[in-house]
Amino acid sequence: MSGPGHFERRAEVYDRARPPYPQALWDRLRDLGLLRPGARVVELGAGSGLATAPLVAAGARVTAVEPGPALAGLLRRRLPAVTVHETTAEAARFDPGSFDLAVAATAVHWFDLDVVLPALHGWLRPDGALVVLRHAFGDPTVAPTPFRARVAAITGRRSGPPRLGPGELDTQEWAARLGEGGRFAPSHVEEFRWRAELSADGVRDLFSTFSDWSPDEVAEAGRAVEDLGGRVVEHYVAPLIVLRRRRVPPVLRSAV
Repeated sequence: MSGPGHFERRAEVYDRARPPYPQALWDRLRDLGLLRPGARVVELGAGSGLATAPLVAAGARVTAVEPGPALAGLLRRRLPAVTVHETTAEAARFDPGSFDLAVAATAVHWFDLDVVLPALHGWLRPDGALVVLRHAFGDPTVAPTPFRARVAAITGRRSGPPRLGPGELDTQEWAARLGEGGRFAPSHVEEFRWRAELSADGVRDLFSTFSDWSPDEVAEAGRAVEDLGGRVVEHYVAPLIVLRRRRVPPVLRSAV
């Protein structure tokens, strides 16, 4: 599996192929009082701005952290009002209490959480929150479609080691992992289900942005769509985890 630099090398394709997050997810953040006009937001691993744009549209003042120059350039051109720091989440530096909200959209699995979570705790105001969301491509609650059967056949032939850490749909496990150390406490966990219709070229573009898919596998997935009539319906999940900042982490308090 390649690293996060995979997205940088395919920045233009990533930008056009990755789908938007469901509107219901952003509505939920508004209902929770987290997404509001004037909110100071730091987004880590912002990419080309697929999650940044809804934050800006809601009136938030966004500071984005994105290490890839090509992706950061796309983000700056798309959303000139956003302050973009071209660095990693681990290397970013901000003053204490700078933000009301931190957001990580389909990025948290790349972070060194032992570094990033303590930093976020410092950057957020005392009653701030961390929001982690992602795309999970494939919905296990929906009966497998012929296309999903073909995808499973492709991935089933792999022999390499699995990705470390919780899987993309291990939502409760991710919530527990993000709460380790006592700096953050999960307060809301929800999964949003949605669907999209894709052409063969759309599947080739989208699957080529997956860091664990080889070019041969991507080509095979595209042929599968052609075999199935040229268009397929994909069922996806968008997990959402909201964590509230603890004023004094219990682990740290007990050490005093």
